[in-house]
Amino acid sequence: MGNGNKVEFLVAVCALVASAMAVFMAWDQGRVMRAQQHGAVFPVLQVDGFVSTTPDVASIGMRISNSGVGPALIENVSLFYQDEEIDGFDAHRQNLPDGHDISWAGLAGRALAPGEEIVPIQIRWMRSEIDSTVLAATGQDWSQFDVRICYCSVFEKCWRTKALGKSRADSVKQCAKSESDIFQALGNPISSLEKSELEAAE
Repeated sequence: MGNGNKVEFLVAVCALVASAMAVFMAWDQGRVMRAQQHGAVFPVLQVDGFVSTTPDVASIGMRISNSGVGPALIENVSLFYQDEEIDGFDAHRQNLPDGHDISWAGLAGRALAPGEEIVPIQIRWMRSEIDSTVLAATGQDWSQFDVRICYCSVFEKCWRTKALGKSRADSVKQCAKSESDIFQALGNPISSLEKSELEAAE
């Protein structure tokens, strides 16, 4: 191989190495930019239960908040009692102390913005209508409820919450979209339990 051919060969090798480095740098920069984009819209849902008393009103319920930096697209919600999945609040709703009022808000299909908070269920009594001991026992029973929420970011990265009060969720491949909402069911005139009792009586 002559000197001229050697120079051409070295130039070709250098060009090939430079091209490979340029491709790698472009790929790496793209990866960093994608990570930055995902980080800029990273949602973090937190689920908490609460018992609240004022001189006039006593209440128990759940609170969902997004402490992340991007919207949380809620796809489905599962309800648990004593770590066993159940299909609604019906049985426990029947045993609530008299005089209560229930307010609810649906979760499935909702987009929860950063810093936004929602109370999907709240049960209230006038303070004069419920004894402190009864309220404490009711709060203890309802503290055994838990919800697991599957939600996604706008880039379709998805997570599933853990137990009440835990802010770190598990990453999942995707969330199945729910056909119903356990909290919206609280607004039905006749609950599923009451309906089955009526059907059995007919």
